Amino acid sequence: MLEQLGLDRTTEAVYRAMLSHPQDDAEALAQRLGITEEALREAWDRLSRLSLVQYAADRLAEAPAALRAVSPEVGLEHLLAKREAEFALESRRVAGTRAAARQLIAEYGDQRPDGAQVSVEHLAGVDEVRARLADLTENVRTEVMVFAPGGAQTEANMEASRPLNERLLGRGVTMRTIYLDSVRNNTASETHATWLTELGGQVRTVPVLPLRMTIVDRTTAVLPVDSEDSGEGAVALTGRGTLTALCTLFEMVWENARPLGQAPCREEGGLDHQEAATLRLLAEGHTDEGIAKRLGVSHRTARRIATVLMDRLGARSRFEAGARAVQRGWLPLDA
Repeated sequence: MLEQLGLDRTTEAVYRAMLSHPQDDAEALAQRLGITEEALREAWDRLSRLSLVQYAADRLAEAPAALRAVSPEVGLEHLLAKREAEFALESRRVAGTRAAARQLIAEYGDQRPDGAQVSVEHLAGVDEVRARLADLTENVRTEVMVFAPGGAQTEANMEASRPLNERLLGRGVTMRTIYLDSVRNNTASETHATWLTELGGQVRTVPVLPLRMTIVDRTTAVLPVDSEDSGEGAVALTGRGTLTALCTLFEMVWENARPLGQAPCREEGGLDHQEAATLRLLAEGHTDEGIAKRLGVSHRTARRIATVLMDRLGARSRFEAGARAVQRGWLPLDA
């Protein structure tokens, strides 16, 4: 009944049971609903993201369930208002996009200098993307900037890229590449990255990258159509405004990235960058699979990192881990 507000059947049943039986603990609630405690805690995570449950501040030290349901008058009204606002905002965005598109069509209907023209070239499939990237990098004049998510690189890809990288760096082209921190755990990938730096390339790493991206000479950017499915192809974008924004994004990430060879530093709570990123993803409700993709690690590694963090926090659910991390100052209040 409440799917449009983000509650599936199990989550709605848990919420109703918490309202009807506020004194039930996790075991009693699970038995009452005929579900496992793991399924119950997953429902709690969803309810917490919807602000339909909250911790009793004076009971956080208790284990395991110092949770109470937010009254429907407050919680559901808030969700309804939020959905209505989202629909209204989306309608305004569509109208704004339509107006902007019409203005762009009118503005660029006439001939413009090459540097001012905007174009979007669709590249269908992996082979077409690779061919376009090869053409761009063969003809690059000054600079290549790359976001390279996905974790460890394959031996075949690294071997195939070496001749081109040697030619570009030999011509004095500036090459800056940002990998995920996880490549530091793969000997072959780290060896390749070290080889690049020895030739004059610049390599840094971050825990999480926003997308896969290659920018050539600050005039053309190649981005995936779907970051989760490379088979969907990519787009090659040109245009001063678009490229300025993408170059700014790259520079921001580069500024906060860690140079290859630099020792890892620790954040609040003694967390390294990868652990801190995992904790933020946990608090946002990502699954182990989602965390693994974003960190470029195996599903098993993501689960191990998440389990260690939850153990350190004494938490039995992802929501509880987020709440305790905020209490300890490991995450900001709005995480």
